[in-house]
Amino acid sequence: MLQVALAQVRLNARRFIAVGVAVMIAVGFLTATLIINASSKASLTQSVGQSFRNADLVLSAAYDDDAGSWATLDEQTAEVAGSADGVEDTYAVLSSSVAVRDGRGSSYAVLANLPDDVSLLPVDVVKGSLPAATGEVAIDEQTADRRGITIGSVLPVVSSDNLEGDETPLTVTALVEASSDPRSMGATQLYATAATVAPFANLEFGFDSIQLALADNASATAVQTALTQALSDAGIKAVTVRTVEEETTELMAGFTGGQDSLTVILLAFAAVALLVCALVVSNTFSVLVAQRTRELALLRCIGAGRSQIRRSVLVEALLVGIVSSIIGVLAAVGLVGGIVAYLRTLPESGFATLDVPPLAVVAGIAAGVILTVLAALVPARAATAVAPLAALRPADDVRAGTRKGRVRLVSGLVLTAAGAALLGYGASQGDLLVALPGGILSFVGILMCSTLFIPPLVRAVGFLASPLGVPGKLAAVNAVRNPQRTSATSSALLIGVTLVVMMMTGAATARSAFNDTLAGEFPVDVTVSGAIPVESPFTAKDAAAAAAVDHVDRAAFLPVAGLIDRDGEEVPVYSLDPADSQVLQDASMVPEAGTITMPQGTEGEMLTVRGAAGDVELKIVTSESRNFSPLVSTDTARLLGGVPEEQTPEQFRAQPMLWIAVADGLNTPSIMELQTALAEALNIQDYQVTGAAIERAAFEQVIDVLLMVVTGLLGVAVVIALVGVANTLSLSVLERTRESSLLRALGLTKGQLRGMLALEAVLIAGVAALLGLGLGAVYGWLGAQSALGGFADVTPALPWVQLGGVLAVALVAGLGASLLPARRAARLSPVAGLAAD
Repeated sequence: MLQVALAQVRLNARRFIAVGVAVMIAVGFLTATLIINASSKASLTQSVGQSFRNADLVLSAAYDDDAGSWATLDEQTAEVAGSADGVEDTYAVLSSSVAVRDGRGSSYAVLANLPDDVSLLPVDVVKGSLPAATGEVAIDEQTADRRGITIGSVLPVVSSDNLEGDETPLTVTALVEASSDPRSMGATQLYATAATVAPFANLEFGFDSIQLALADNASATAVQTALTQALSDAGIKAVTVRTVEEETTELMAGFTGGQDSLTVILLAFAAVALLVCALVVSNTFSVLVAQRTRELALLRCIGAGRSQIRRSVLVEALLVGIVSSIIGVLAAVGLVGGIVAYLRTLPESGFATLDVPPLAVVAGIAAGVILTVLAALVPARAATAVAPLAALRPADDVRAGTRKGRVRLVSGLVLTAAGAALLGYGASQGDLLVALPGGILSFVGILMCSTLFIPPLVRAVGFLASPLGVPGKLAAVNAVRNPQRTSATSSALLIGVTLVVMMMTGAATARSAFNDTLAGEFPVDVTVSGAIPVESPFTAKDAAAAAAVDHVDRAAFLPVAGLIDRDGEEVPVYSLDPADSQVLQDASMVPEAGTITMPQGTEGEMLTVRGAAGDVELKIVTSESRNFSPLVSTDTARLLGGVPEEQTPEQFRAQPMLWIAVADGLNTPSIMELQTALAEALNIQDYQVTGAAIERAAFEQVIDVLLMVVTGLLGVAVVIALVGVANTLSLSVLERTRESSLLRALGLTKGQLRGMLALEAVLIAGVAALLGLGLGAVYGWLGAQSALGGFADVTPALPWVQLGGVLAVALVAGLGASLLPARRAARLSPVAGLAAD
């Protein structure tokens, strides 16, 4: 029987090519998802975790509940960490905010110390040599290009806490790559020796982090455990010891409300890919083996046993599965590698990194082989379960009225109901781990019940083909004459379309939720504040001058309305004209009369605001941003009457500021150029132009890269659907050779036969596509709700243009998949077709 199996693969290679392509694409989809999971984490390490990418362990300060404050990473902590067994080098990161003055004005920068071991430096040297003596500095090449700084340039630097203090000249000795960490992208980045940084740093706050490089033979887990215990023994509390991956995950969780949503979402993609792989391979292979039932029965008639038949089919499946899985894995690596290579050519996504874990390769091959064998086992067992002579006769379809049909229908309804309940509960609770299995169960249940609703839907839209004459009427009738075959043909496209639309809707909804979250956290793109002491306060004319700068959408003038007391310090309150409310990214932050919008975390319900006309009690409305200036409406500002005259001396009084909204789609370098252009237009220093546009753009770049990589999977899903439709239509036409020849003998022309098969395919594809659009939209929205609902408001967002494209592609795919089978059927003569077995 081994020789029979090998002969089948060799002689019927055309049949197995269809199965092999389905296996290859499904395995490629699964493997690509796992690779993207690993590559996304690696890319985040190069972006969010770039500041410690070359370390093995990272020590960070946590909140000390007993002390009621954040812990401090001091020299003692660094000594304990450096003396731990297995630790080779230590990098205690000390940074400070400084102002750099050059020929184009002043700008803020972050000055950080260099590690003793250069290998721990998170950025690479582009040109020159790193500072080795006091008074030398390295600067990022992005800032150097923008501000005309070269090696040998002297930068006057002052502490940002004392802008009027003495300048310290620092000579540039090296240009380094700009960090892609969203927390520092766009800012001027300086590196110098510890002796140069120390005078600018506030040592009371301790080190930013302590990074450790381990010896080659040291175990990160063992050192992590031992160091945690050593810190505890030394009485050092609230200091965490994490690996680089754990620290990156923790940072991302901090951005997403304490949840590691990225990992959960990517694992959900892997689970979905596995489901698609199982359904497509099983559907295609089952149809193929079912077509060979008579052939297998004939082998039994000439002496082959049931076990031999099963083994021969399993050998065929094993060969197809191994070869196709290997090709699928290689194709997946090439696909993701190509996407990452393209992303690395873009300046804003140069941090994209390819990571191919061995688990992805092993899992892809194992899944392909196992699923192919299992898909072949079920129909092979069914073919050998009946007597050989009975198997030579046509098999009865599994219809809803038969016992098997009723069992399948009831099982499908139960799975659909149970899965829908789980999916709804998971979405309402924001729990993807509950919603994911619910979605899978409900979709499997829908597929099991497909014979109940797909044929009636095809019949309902079949009237559209009636005006096309006999081929149209025959197509409408044939499309529903065999419900099992119609459902099998449509299910392949239904799976693909549902998956594609689910990802499109989920991505659009997730992007909308991310945008809303970013808008709440960073409500103002750019803030322009006045200098202290007051020289020339801003006026409404300055807002008009700012609005005239390229890439500025709108600018608002915010006068000071009054003062409030915050922890013993006078804080200015600003007023916003309703006509300028569009300058805010989040419209919910626009204050109403009688209220004051305060930063996130503000406690209490009422707040007293002091103005020149007297004190006013206002209701507190808390914003989503932690860094938001107190804001009132213009009506409230009139009641306050401005800043009390007897308060702060005139030259140090709070003064108006400008809020600016910039054009969408600007990357970090463009925003930095805009910052300089605004400073020039308003005749101020660069450091007076601040805001969240740079940080917001940096996070949007990270989100865009992740969504772009995931979008690469959509093309694979479309191909899966097309191959599934082509396979089932081809096999369906082969099964109906005698039927097609009989129609030809009764007078149907070749063109009419091809038209009939094409219309039949379009009807089935259209119904499957419409169902897939509806199911995919629901699954995408509920999936996004379950993944992101815990930390963001999720509103359904449907990409209508893309959905229309999917529908058009599905119809064209159905038509295209029918062309080759229809051509083959039309070329066969009626006599030869009627004689075919």
